[in-house]
Amino acid sequence: MEPVSVVEGTACPIPHADIDTDAIIPKQFLKRVERTGFGPFAFYEWRFEADGTTPKPDFPMNKPEYQGASVLVSGPNFGCGSSREHAPWALEDAGFKAIIAPSFADIFRNNCGKIGVVAVVLSPSEVEELTALVQSDPSTTVRVDLPGQTVTASRGGEHVFSASFDIDQHTKHCLLNGLDDVGLTLANEGDITVFEAGRPGYKPRVA
Repeated sequence: MEPVSVVEGTACPIPHADIDTDAIIPKQFLKRVERTGFGPFAFYEWRFEADGTTPKPDFPMNKPEYQGASVLVSGPNFGCGSSREHAPWALEDAGFKAIIAPSFADIFRNNCGKIGVVAVVLSPSEVEELTALVQSDPSTTVRVDLPGQTVTASRGGEHVFSASFDIDQHTKHCLLNGLDDVGLTLANEGDITVFEAGRPGYKPRVA
């Protein structure tokens, strides 16, 4: 995974509470064996009419003014429901590099950190204020500064929003250094090599 330091761009507001992983990526798409290509199916049943191809014009992701957004702003308990990893995969593939909400389901938040998506928790009032800003002016630029643990927003160079956030320091370290679970393991490659070299030959070993 690529290191993440700052996410900056426009934001797409989907201000609903308790958005579950089945809404983010419906179960019929879980048969795919790849980790990529889920973006077109993100919020599939919310984005399209019953025919599966006609976009619903009122859904934010379908509106021209929110195309290309790299930040998703949503409601509390985002990513609840099943533990499917496909949900953050779908949002990342749809272009979102950071998600801002008052709270997240723990497993969803952890899964985001493992693929380089920054899950930012702000207070309900701060999320409400930020949502109103991007709804009133979709050109508002939102900046998520991971080292500084801040979220700011600006319009035409004018600073209009600022908030700070907490994040698990291990997750922050992994995001800043681009370390997924494999990367974390390989960081100890030297110790693993020494251990394997001293392991009796009749015991199982990594090839």
